[in-house]
Amino acid sequence: MKAQRDAVVAGFAAKLEPVRQTLKYQTFLGGDGPLFADYILFGALQWMRITAGTEVFAKDDPVGLWFERCLDLHGGVGRHVTAA
Repeated sequence: MKAQRDAVVAGFAAKLEPVRQTLKYQTFLGGDGPLFADYILFGALQWMRITAGTEVFAKDDPVGLWFERCLDLHGGVGRHVTAA
C-alpha cells in the first residue's frame, strides 16, 4: 500500500511541471504576489498536506518552495493547520 501511495505522490508531483516552469521565473503564479491561481493551487496542496501527511516535493523543487512561501502568507496562518 505504501509503495502504491508513493507512486501516486510521485506521479502527482510530475503533473505540476507547467507550474514548476513558471515558478522558475517568478515568485508566484500571479507574478510578484499571489493571485487567485496561487490560492486555488495552494488550497489543493494544503488539503493534501493535512490529510496525507507526506512530503510531495524535493527540497529544491520550485513548487515546494512556492508552497512554503504560501504557507507564510497572511502571518503564516497556513502553518497553523496541523498536518496529518
